[in-house]
Amino acid sequence: MPSKRRLRWAALPLGIASVAVLSGCTTTQLHGFLPGFVDDGPAATNHTDMVAGLWVNSWIVLLAVGVITWGLMLWSVIAYRRRKGQSGLPVQLRYNMPVEIFYTVVPLILVVGFFAFTARDQNTLETQYENPDVSITAYGKQWAWDFQYNGTKEDNSDAVYSMGVQAKATSDGYDLQDVPTLYLPVNKTVKIDLRSRDVIHSFWIIDFLYKKDMYIGRDNEWSFTPTREGTYEGKCAELCGEYHSAMLFNVKVVSEDEYNTYLDSLRRAGDVGDISDLSRLQNLTTAGTEGNE
Repeated sequence: MPSKRRLRWAALPLGIASVAVLSGCTTTQLHGFLPGFVDDGPAATNHTDMVAGLWVNSWIVLLAVGVITWGLMLWSVIAYRRRKGQSGLPVQLRYNMPVEIFYTVVPLILVVGFFAFTARDQNTLETQYENPDVSITAYGKQWAWDFQYNGTKEDNSDAVYSMGVQAKATSDGYDLQDVPTLYLPVNKTVKIDLRSRDVIHSFWIIDFLYKKDMYIGRDNEWSFTPTREGTYEGKCAELCGEYHSAMLFNVKVVSEDEYNTYLDSLRRAGDVGDISDLSRLQNLTTAGTEGNE
């Protein structure tokens, strides 16, 4: 009984120290230094916290298992070392039943747990909005992006679009000033239809902590709500050819008024209509004018 009381008193300062350390962590640190977080604002999307939580908590569990494993390894090295005055090999043990049970049950629990939490979060991520505030179609092509801001489901004739070309190489990387830019209104539900004009691409907005493949002849969808204004970088995450690394784009999350102003600018430029039938070599730089990339 006294030993248990001493153990509690010993654990108390450790708990206080842990609380103090964790309370001093920034938002970025608490989320494992993943992109998509700032210390003075919300996460990038309504799903970013969930993805980061799965990632960080998985590593905490695995680190705990690692610490126990390393501790047992160190203990066995010390406990069963050859003592002074002994010769030959130390006493050899065939097995240790508690350890055998531990390393059978724990991996089973980990696999089931990781599967359950991953399936839960994936189900949330893959649930598509039925009637989103904003409907967009993103087209991947070698080696750039086209974005179509859709009209109604019944008629896409009032849709507007922007078409892009691949990033230009510079001495220290790529120039991101003229790459395609996707505009999104903050705190509005968004559904993006993901399509490819040629080969397999992957649509990845880095700070949103999610990416989805784009296949020729098969449509993919992604629904989310951007929750923080700002400019984010995006890229193709699937090796798609010679200039894959130049297949970059920007994402601007703006106010609803600024978003509508941008769509109006596309209408004034004449960039109106459905561009789903274009090929990867067709790029409508201005309304009614076709040019090759």
